[in-house]
Amino acid sequence: MTTVGILGGTGPAGRGVAARLASASYAVVLGSRDEQRAKDTAATISPRGDGTVDGGTNEDAAACSVVIVATPWDSAIATTSALRQLLKGKTVITMVNALTREGREMVPLYPARGSMAAQIAFALPESRVVGAFHHLPAAQMEDLDSGLNADVLIFSDDDDARRQVAVMVDAMLGLRAVVAGSMSLASPIEAFTAVCISVNIRHKAHSSVKMAGL
Repeated sequence: MTTVGILGGTGPAGRGVAARLASASYAVVLGSRDEQRAKDTAATISPRGDGTVDGGTNEDAAACSVVIVATPWDSAIATTSALRQLLKGKTVITMVNALTREGREMVPLYPARGSMAAQIAFALPESRVVGAFHHLPAAQMEDLDSGLNADVLIFSDDDDARRQVAVMVDAMLGLRAVVAGSMSLASPIEAFTAVCISVNIRHKAHSSVKMAGL
């Protein structure tokens, strides 16, 4: 069974991904700076199928074969940099968006390298960094009965890692992998998350992205 660690996995985004990964028969470790919080959060997730969700430290999550970065954007670099040796040679999936709220809208922020994926790739030069899971409504991800039917845009400069993540996404209930392209698409894909959230705030909805015509 493939093990997937989620750094900062106790938040809504991390919990949603964990629930659907475990329901696709993956063994998931929710990582946190607070191990007990991670264990308590893991106990609230009820996946279907043969997968599991356990809680641990971020170091425990980083020891898994595939690692997802689900931390707040402003702590992502510090967290991943500290785990650089544990993440060496591994596929690291970033779902981090740099956003801030202005009134009823979310607006994107642009890090020095143009995207959080690029910042994380720079911090982890010996890892295979892939972007995915950016536009998903967290509550619907965690609720396995929500009827979610969404596309997940995937980008990376590493073809093998990109394919690996696409296989993982396609195994998850209600999700379809759409390979978008290289890391050069990171900035617009991350920034579009602000549009998705702002639309949902305005319309009090939980909409998701679906690419028609594929």
